[in-house]
Amino acid sequence: MSDEIKHECGLAFIRLRKPFSYYQQRYGTVMWGLNKLYLLMEKQHNRGQDGAGVAAVKLNVEPGYPFLNRIRSNANQPIADIFTKINNEVKELEQYQPDLMKHPGLMKGNISFVGELLLGHLRYGTQGKNNVEFCHPFIKRNTIPSRNLALAGNFNLVNTDELFNLINVEPGDFQKQSDLAAMMEVLHHFTVKADEASQENLDVLDILRKSVPLFDGGFTVGGLLGNGDSFVFRDAHGIRPAYYYIDEDVIVAASERSPIRTVFNVGENEVQELMPGKGLIVKSNGDYSIDTVIEAKERRACSFERIYFSRGSDEKIYRERSALGYNLSEQVLNAVNHDTKNTILSFIPNTAEVAFFGLQKGLNDYLNTVKMERILSWGKDITEDKLAEMINRKIRVEKVAIKDVKMRTFITADTSRNEMVQHVYDITYGTVEKGKDTLVVIDDSIVRGTTLKESIVRMLARLEPKKIIVVSSAPQIRYPDCYGIDMSKLGDFIAFRAAIELMKDKGMEKNLQDIYDKCKELQRLDKLHTENLVRLVYKPFKAEEISDKIAQLITPKDLKIPVQVIFQTVESLHRACPTNTGDWYFTGNYPTPGGNKVVNKAFINYMEGKNVRGY
Repeated sequence: MSDEIKHECGLAFIRLRKPFSYYQQRYGTVMWGLNKLYLLMEKQHNRGQDGAGVAAVKLNVEPGYPFLNRIRSNANQPIADIFTKINNEVKELEQYQPDLMKHPGLMKGNISFVGELLLGHLRYGTQGKNNVEFCHPFIKRNTIPSRNLALAGNFNLVNTDELFNLINVEPGDFQKQSDLAAMMEVLHHFTVKADEASQENLDVLDILRKSVPLFDGGFTVGGLLGNGDSFVFRDAHGIRPAYYYIDEDVIVAASERSPIRTVFNVGENEVQELMPGKGLIVKSNGDYSIDTVIEAKERRACSFERIYFSRGSDEKIYRERSALGYNLSEQVLNAVNHDTKNTILSFIPNTAEVAFFGLQKGLNDYLNTVKMERILSWGKDITEDKLAEMINRKIRVEKVAIKDVKMRTFITADTSRNEMVQHVYDITYGTVEKGKDTLVVIDDSIVRGTTLKESIVRMLARLEPKKIIVVSSAPQIRYPDCYGIDMSKLGDFIAFRAAIELMKDKGMEKNLQDIYDKCKELQRLDKLHTENLVRLVYKPFKAEEISDKIAQLITPKDLKIPVQVIFQTVESLHRACPTNTGDWYFTGNYPTPGGNKVVNKAFINYMEGKNVRGY
């Protein structure tokens, strides 16, 4: 995305199924599991740069010795920082015991994170708090091993207050700010109850079946218990992604499929999706099961995972992103009046490159059809020059926009921010024929429009094209997200601001007050969760009207070059990404009641001038 928004957290879970001596003999190192965890986290580094954490549980530890360890970091390179510290512990001991690495028992006994159960997490802070205390995993300690819990996940909950009330916990200042703290208290509450019922055989499935239905949100969560049991579970709608791989040596789970494939060198069909409502439960003896934790509901997997968040190296995601671009080709052709000869295609951030390839293919397919029709229409009136000219016609593509990543570190003071933002991107001069070429650039999505207006459109205008067309491979983002992405303030969305401007243009400001009054009435009745009233903001306008108003909003006032904005339709999004139908940020169709509550609260905040999150 050209607009920076908060991203997605990443989860990495590993359960070693053999003794450490086995990994020493087969793979040449006792650190095999930790090495795999490091790679699994690095291969998901696209999912978090605010911090990271690792927890490890050792099996069959003598009483009195530590069995649960955790390390977290919010350094600039948190994964490297964590594993450097882990390796430094090994190096320090090697000074006194040079052949330490050859002795699995000594390694397990002396190195904190040589454990059979490993849980890694990559954090993107959804509340703007990057303190290390907010990094997962969280841990709950107890003198009884089975009541020790390490927990990490990719999620947001919208009912944390209710959760604390359910188990009669008065949250502290820190707990109030953390969804994970609320989830942990609930899981730990039922873990203690289960341990009281049976200390010999903890019923993990029962714990999850009692806990998970209480969570309103989208989530993939992993947990380690001090007795050696562990689990990974997913919400009933499958909003947040989860995948797993199992063989005789190891049980693995992660937020994405391709990192598992790469790290363990396995085929696509060997990595399974953990389906909505399911839990992967691994007992202390290494036995596992895939169980129903909560009855699955309509699948609403987050479509933004396919558009942007997940790594494009996954073959299915690659195809889907290409299809997103391809589906836009007809709209683009209409916008340039099918004048491919004087049209240049490009893309803005690197993550839009795959959609760009799809758009290029769509235009090439059109151009090939034109070529065939023209050649056939000539009949026998064909010359070598005419044929060569027609065959050699191509869709023009250029690397127009170049992002200077280093510039972001200097954008601080508000007084100079706009001027500095203009230079985050640079252009390739000489690529456009001035006043003649139309420049078409594709972006993953348009959220706030700030970078487009202050940097990209101004920059592209320096090339002096006849027209600038900005294409979004995602539909218009109209509503907040409360299931993992930190998009919770309506005033941030350029689509919302465009609808407000249209209302002002048409003298419909009273509609906003009416919607506000309805929201306040629902709030008074404690029924904010029953319907999404913000849909009424968009109802009077066609999608094209909002797109045209967005184009006006992202065009600097002093710019004379016409700017047009084209968005993916929701229908074509679902054609391209048929398995990830979660589209609430585009349609307002939330999968849980908490979503309606959040969007209505966000509108109340907007109307009352409160620049705070909706949940």
